[in-house]
Amino acid sequence: MPPRKNRHAKAGKSKKKPLLWTLAIILLLIAGGAAYYFTSLYTQLDNLHKTGEDSPFAAVPTPSAEITQPPEWEGTEPVNILLMGVDARGVKKGEVPRSDTMLVASLDPVKKKFYVFSILRDTYVDIPGFGKERINTAITHGPEVAMQTVSDLLGIPVQYYVYTDFQGFIALVDAVGGVDYEVEKDMVYKTIADGPEYDIDLKKGFQHLDGSMALQYVRFRHDATSDFTRTERQRGFLKAVADKVISTTSIIKLPSILSQVTPFIDTNLDMNDMWKLGTVGYDSSMGGSEQIPPMDLLTEERTSGGASVIGFKSEEELKQFVQDAMAEPEPTATPEASPESSPSATAEAH
Repeated sequence: MPPRKNRHAKAGKSKKKPLLWTLAIILLLIAGGAAYYFTSLYTQLDNLHKTGEDSPFAAVPTPSAEITQPPEWEGTEPVNILLMGVDARGVKKGEVPRSDTMLVASLDPVKKKFYVFSILRDTYVDIPGFGKERINTAITHGPEVAMQTVSDLLGIPVQYYVYTDFQGFIALVDAVGGVDYEVEKDMVYKTIADGPEYDIDLKKGFQHLDGSMALQYVRFRHDATSDFTRTERQRGFLKAVADKVISTTSIIKLPSILSQVTPFIDTNLDMNDMWKLGTVGYDSSMGGSEQIPPMDLLTEERTSGGASVIGFKSEEELKQFVQDAMAEPEPTATPEASPESSPSATAEAH
């Protein structure tokens, strides 16, 4: 029988081995999980860009020489992304539907702020190579034409686009588990042409919206201010979706979320740009949200054929409006609480 001291030494070693093996297994599981996570994430992000016959624009002719490529984004200057949602119901294979929704998300990586501009779809503009048309027809000529059209309108380079349809929007909202949101009033609209699948029937109040309900909310425009109020709703709701996507729970589920929305999305963003945007966007906050054209520049016009469209008073003033919206000063640091710096004292001083 070995001496008591040696027996204790061997026992200590035998206890350490299971502990070391347990730690090693845990580390391997973590490393394996991380590898699976990033591999899945990479695969899903890479599949967002569609090519060849998988592209929704496969049948669209190559853009003319009038379309100029915007400068490549280096990751330090503001980047502008055109977001387009289309209603693809009843569209034949190879056809590109008009955009139902057009927004531009502008991200400033220095200020760590993003700005959203929603463009009224009946805005009458010059579409390079195709003459004057409503801006919602630009995408039917391909994403490059749509980006150039919006760039000319806003006076900022539009480097990227993201394109989806109703089903993609439903899939995104469902993938993040729905969104808790305040519906500001009863919304009801039914039409035989659309069919019951796209009827709108929402009740006023704070509630949980799944994908189908959320689509009803952002589509509704049957009130006194029509598309003007609808674009405002869309900006507000998309901010709520963005907040949900970047929540801790959703980040963990990101590969699963992407797998559900990837079939419905096309974009020209490559992997490097997505990583850069994701890094900056995660730490950024909303800087502002505006309608294009703004109400004080908006005019009601008619085409040569008598159709009602939306115009604007001045190209230069519209571009300046966009610049001013993105140049809002950063809020100053809040001073320590004191009688002189309290909200009531400040209000009285002004």
